[in-house]
Formats: sequence, C-alpha cells, structure tokens
Amino acid sequence: MAIRADALAVDGEDMTETGRNAAIWYAQDGFDPTAKGINGRRVAGESFLKGFLRHADVDEFVLLAHGAGEIEPVKALAAELRPGKAVRHAPLLQPNTIAPVQTVFFPSPNYIQESWRRAAYGTGAWSICGITHTTSTHAVMQGFFDLRMAPVTGWDAVICTSQSVLSSVSYQMDRIDEHIRSHMKAVPPPRPMLPVIPLGVHCADFEPDVAKGAALREKLGAGPQDVVFTTIARLTPHEKFDPLPIYLAMQAAQRHLTGQKLFVAFCGQFRDDYSRKIFTEGAAKLMPDVGFALLDGASADDRKAVLSGADVFMFLIDNIQETFGLAPLEGMAAGLPLLVSDWDGMKDTVSNDVGFRITTRTLPGQYYAQEALRYQGGTDSYVQYCAATSALTELDLPELTARILQLARDPDLRRRMGAAGKARVQARYDWAQVVPQMQALWAEQDARRRAASAESRRYRADALPVAPSPMHLFGSYPTEQASFAKTRLVLADPTGRPSLTDVLATRNYQGMKRVFAAPEHIAQVLRAVIQAGPAGCDLAQLEAGSGLKGAPVERIAIWLLKYGFVRRA
Repeated sequence: MAIRADALAVDGEDMTETGRNAAIWYAQDGFDPTAKGINGRRVAGESFLKGFLRHADVDEFVLLAHGAGEIEPVKALAAELRPGKAVRHAPLLQPNTIAPVQTVFFPSPNYIQESWRRAAYGTGAWSICGITHTTSTHAVMQGFFDLRMAPVTGWDAVICTSQSVLSSVSYQMDRIDEHIRSHMKAVPPPRPMLPVIPLGVHCADFEPDVAKGAALREKLGAGPQDVVFTTIARLTPHEKFDPLPIYLAMQAAQRHLTGQKLFVAFCGQFRDDYSRKIFTEGAAKLMPDVGFALLDGASADDRKAVLSGADVFMFLIDNIQETFGLAPLEGMAAGLPLLVSDWDGMKDTVSNDVGFRITTRTLPGQYYAQEALRYQGGTDSYVQYCAATSALTELDLPELTARILQLARDPDLRRRMGAAGKARVQARYDWAQVVPQMQALWAEQDARRRAASAESRRYRADALPVAPSPMHLFGSYPTEQASFAKTRLVLADPTGRPSLTDVLATRNYQGMKRVFAAPEHIAQVLRAVIQAGPAGCDLAQLEAGSGLKGAPVERIAIWLLKYGFVRRA
C-alpha cells in the first residue's frame, strides 16, 4: 500500500500533529548496539531513533517503557539532536497515558503482547505499528501466526521494509488464513496494514574522510591503480554470507588483470573461531593473488576508513537471515558504487545506475521442505537452518567475475555510479525522507481507527485469553476465595510477633524485585486496623482509615491475615 506524506483528513478535518506522532515502545535491546551487542536489528533501531529525533514533525517525544529511568539515554540524545523538544515517559503498566498520542511504534513485527495489553482498554483505544527486521527465525514466524490470533485490527500495521519482505509476510499470512478457514471453519480476521517503507540512514554520517582512506590504502599496500572492494557486515558464513564464492570470483578476475591488483577488505566481527577460520583460510587458499584484510566492525574509525578508502562496496548476501540490507545505503552515502546480490531489499534500493545486482538462484520450495521441518521441530538450530538454505543458494559466478572486472577496469564507471548512489540515497533513504512516510502511515492508522470506532472490542482485564488472572485460572486450588464485603478485621495478639518492618525485611520481597504492595501502604492499612480498636473495622472503614481504595486494600488485608497481624472478628 502507498502512504502519502501529506496531511490526511478524517470527517473533513485535517489530521493534527498528534495523529502523526507515535509513542516509541522503548527497551534498550531494540535500540542500543553499544550496550547490547551489534546486530542488524539494533543498528537499524539506533539509526531509526536518531532519525526520528532529528526529523519527526511532532510536539513531543513519548517513550513507552517500564520505568522512567530507562529512557534517560533517549532524553540525553534528544537534548543533543533536538534541543528544547519535550521527552515524556509513559509507563507500560499505564499505556493509556500515551494520550493524546494514539499510536504505539513497536520495534519488531511481533507485538502480540502489546495487542493484549491494549485489549483491556479496547482494541480501538490506540493503533499499533511494528516493523520487520529478520523474518526467518522461528520466533518471528510463530509470531506472525500468533498475530493473526491476537486482537489485532485493520488499523494496526507491520511495516515491511522491502517488496520482497511484503511478499514473504503475505505468503505466510495466506497460509495462516487457509488454516483458519479449513481447521477452524472461520473467517480470518482483518489483517494489519502491510505498507512498504524502507529503513534509512543519516547520510552525513558517511561522508568520506580522505586522510583515513589514504591511511587504509597505504596499510593495504594498494596503489592508485589498484581496486579495493569492501563489505561492512557481521562476518558469519552461516548467517550472513558465504565468502568462498566471492574469493573464487576475485581470483578469476585477478588472472585477467595486468598492472592492477584487487583487494578485499572485510570490516566486521566474528562470533566464533569457526567463522574466522573459514574467512581467513578460505582467502589464503582460494584467492592467493588478491590482497586480503580484516578490520574491526566495532570500531567507528575502521568503518570510516573502509568507506573512505575503498573503490567498491560489496554486499553479496546469500542468506535468508538478511531482509533489507542497511549497509549498501551506507556505501551509497559514502559515494561508492555497489556490487550486491540480487536479493531481498537490494532489489528495491540498488538501481542500475548505482551498481550491479548479481543474479541469485534457488531451487523451488519443495526442495527445502526438510530444512523447514528440521528447524521447526528442533532438530536443527537456527544457524543450521540458515546455513543449509544458504548452501543451496547460487550466486552466478561468471556474472560476478565479469562485473568485478568491469568495475576494476573502468574508474569513470565507478565515479558515475558512486555519484548516482549518493544522490539516490539522499533523495530516498535519508531519515529526512523516510520519517515523514512513517508519520503519514501513523496518521492513516489513526484515521482508520477513528473511522472504525464502532468495531472496537473491549476485553476484561482479568480474563484475557492469553493471560487470565491466576485466581480465575487456578481458582479451584484453594478451599475458598475470600471476600471482605462482610468481614471485619481486628488486630491480632502481637505478643512475641516481630514488627511489620522486621517481617518485610525477613521475607525480603525486594530481593525478587517485585513487591505485591508498597511497604508504606501495608503500614497504612495495618494502622487503620489498630486505630479501629477492639471493635475492628470493615472494608469501608479500612479504606477511610488508610486513604486507599478498592482492590489494593483487600490485597493488603489478605497478606496481613497470612502473617497473623490481623484476624477475622
């Protein structure tokens, strides 16, 4: 579906700033590769967060998170990138406090738990928007199944970052809906919106540094006529790309060159010695005449050096783990021509004027059924699943060799492609261009939600199908369920019993980081019983004496009974 970046209207009224805003569901795991480890999802999340803070046309930034302390890094970042713009925390246990904002942006496609969190307020209380990253894991595939069973609506959305991802997600949802029709004899519920909006980059971050580039070339021993090909990626042959076909093509191309030397400079990180051995021993054995270097992908200086000193950016992916390909956008922003596989997101991002897409081939789906069943059933790990699928994915070697030679022999072509790539990424994939598309989507979600308000369904908070109250679910376990409606409580004999403070310290609920009630509230209820004297007090008097209302009072009362501070009159 296409999303307009201009203002949308509902009932003849222009959408407000609020409708184009979204509360960001924030946890460090989704947005901070420095603290939690570098992977594509976190790198993309961090890039989005910075892009949103820089470019979002909103009155305030709202962060939906467990505790206010969690969003302090975002506050600091916002103060740097957007001084003066308000940053507000909305507690996850009170998600309705995102208002007046009426959309939640969730940093993955699996927002099932958030749809159930919303259910108690009504499915039309706000919209939810997720986004795809890697979609090949069991968790994500099971998540799409669960999403179709959850209270997800037609005003919710999952952003697909490429046309290929849209095709993939739609295929799985088609199979799920077939199951609903045939097995459940039911009409499938409305699907969430599935717009295609790409990831983005901050182009200015990738401006070449001439000195760093020259230093890298000197370190490699690359002369002015030599050609350096680089890749920035996680260096794993089983979850990212198999380097051996690249080595074979590079060595074949080198044999046809006179007076020029090819270099391959990979910038990334190894997860294990197994991967390092494949990359390094493979280079030595399969391309002995080609220069080879490894740089640290965790080093900002190394990343800047390869983008500044290389002649061509490669991203020859053969793995289903990849869904978009953020790194080629970085290469374009650095002004480099691209040499990529014709694979998923790169079919959208890499046009003919900015680089070459090398043909990839797989066998038809039935040839990989055992890989799916072995992974789904737990026989194979995710790594084995990806590796087995990659092993049966062909990268056209003659074509790759020919394109390496073409780029090596034609510096003017490299310059033209690099310039075209830089213009393309600035016009289409800078966050300044992408964030308005996301805001337009949120406005459309809000418009659909308001127009369909009669379809909103509210669930009982204590009886959610996936999270019923434990004493609905396990109500048959105790002798009885207590009621304080007709109960009077009096102070029990305190002789020989430790104080409330001592009991709480000994029991140490804080050691589990979860207390059923605030200690001061427990003391307030106990004080109300003490002040009532020998006659004791009923629930209304407990509320009046403690200053608390409703269920919190009864929760504390049964605890006081459990530990013998009070008794039933």
